[in-house]
Amino acid sequence: MIFGLAQKLKVPEGSAVYQYLATFTGCLGVISGAMHFGWPSPSLPYLLSSSSHINVTSQDGSWLASMPCIGAASGSILTAYMVDRIGRKTCMLMTAPAYLLAWIMVAFATTIWELYLARFIAGWADGLVFTAFPMYLGEIASYNIRGLLGSSIQLSMITGMLTINIIGSYLSITNAALVCSALPPLFFALFWFVPDTPYYLVMKGRIEDATKSLQLLRQSRDVSSELNRVMEAVKEEREQSGKFYELFSVASNRRAMIIVFGLRAIQQFSGTTVITFYAQSIFHEASGDMTPIAATMIYFTLQLICALISSFLVDKIGRKPLLMISIIGSGLVLSLEGTYFFLNANTQIDVTKYKIVPLVALLGYVVIFNIGMGVIPVLFLGEMFPTSVKAFALCLADIWFGLIVTMVSKFFQIMQDDFGISVPFFAFAACCAIGLVFIWLLVPETKGKTLEDIQKELKGMQKSQDGENV
Repeated sequence: MIFGLAQKLKVPEGSAVYQYLATFTGCLGVISGAMHFGWPSPSLPYLLSSSSHINVTSQDGSWLASMPCIGAASGSILTAYMVDRIGRKTCMLMTAPAYLLAWIMVAFATTIWELYLARFIAGWADGLVFTAFPMYLGEIASYNIRGLLGSSIQLSMITGMLTINIIGSYLSITNAALVCSALPPLFFALFWFVPDTPYYLVMKGRIEDATKSLQLLRQSRDVSSELNRVMEAVKEEREQSGKFYELFSVASNRRAMIIVFGLRAIQQFSGTTVITFYAQSIFHEASGDMTPIAATMIYFTLQLICALISSFLVDKIGRKPLLMISIIGSGLVLSLEGTYFFLNANTQIDVTKYKIVPLVALLGYVVIFNIGMGVIPVLFLGEMFPTSVKAFALCLADIWFGLIVTMVSKFFQIMQDDFGISVPFFAFAACCAIGLVFIWLLVPETKGKTLEDIQKELKGMQKSQDGENV
């Protein structure tokens, strides 16, 4: 539909308009998943209240919040084995019926078990989305806009969580779920018309379809040079068996695993998830009369703006400089936050007149963290692995992310309960210092490089070419 309409327009030669359209329609699926993920924020307070139509305990609430992570593991594993067989596009399309079913179940649930199942199904679809879509974007994007397109995943996540907080704050659970259920069919209808990736089509021997896909995505009749490059890359990767163990047995894949998994761990041990949990309390302490709804809106809106800015900077300034600026700034504001809470809880110093400090530090953290660390680790998912093992890598990355989030949340709770709120903030700041060393020593610059160039560099066949091909 959207591609059919666009084809009637006079699109300039070499335009990236179809890459943007494919990204936009795919992001509707990510937004749908993010809305499910963020659903507990506006819904749990009602479910835990005495007026709830479903009997939900605090323990039930914690299971509801974590159920998508359990479902995502099964979806990721399934996608790892399906994405090279049925394609990235088809895997993405499979999520629409799952998200739709989950919203309908939420709307009409009468027991906690129905909500559990709905959340599990949504998590299963998340596993497909966050394995297939980074692959899709990495394989359709031109090297000069791959950072912008790859950043759209994190932008969509923030957009989805902001949207469900707005809808869920003003509508009942049933009505909010019914409104949200309109998005999966829209995503399915639009994404049906996008082309599959040239890499997948070449893998399946569909050279003519791969040519048409490239011609549409690049808006160029002559795509022979890029097609030959893709065919050569696929041929080279087929010389490897494309087995799971090659993630660990091949040196370049091991290095990619260390980089991606390390960045995801640093991202979470820099405190982003648990600070989101604590944001409402900080807003309330600083303002006194700010409602949780208003605090949530401000927090996610600022996140969205900063992530949007980062998506435009990442192909201009580069991934590594933004990561380093972000991790240094995050460490400084986390130290400031920890110092305030330490002085407030452990000394006789009166800090009431400085209660604006934690709010300023929180807002500073949101800005500086989302300029780099909030966006780029997700972008690297689609850049660092060869096609032959990318599905397995992204499957493991999704499972790893769930484990890390759980570990950090538990760490925060234990540290806060046993030693006070200042200790985890200082620990997060220390992790930022470790992250700075990690980024400086191990993370390569991928700005302006094709996927093939990145693999050559990981294999040690090509020196870093920062600034070239831009």
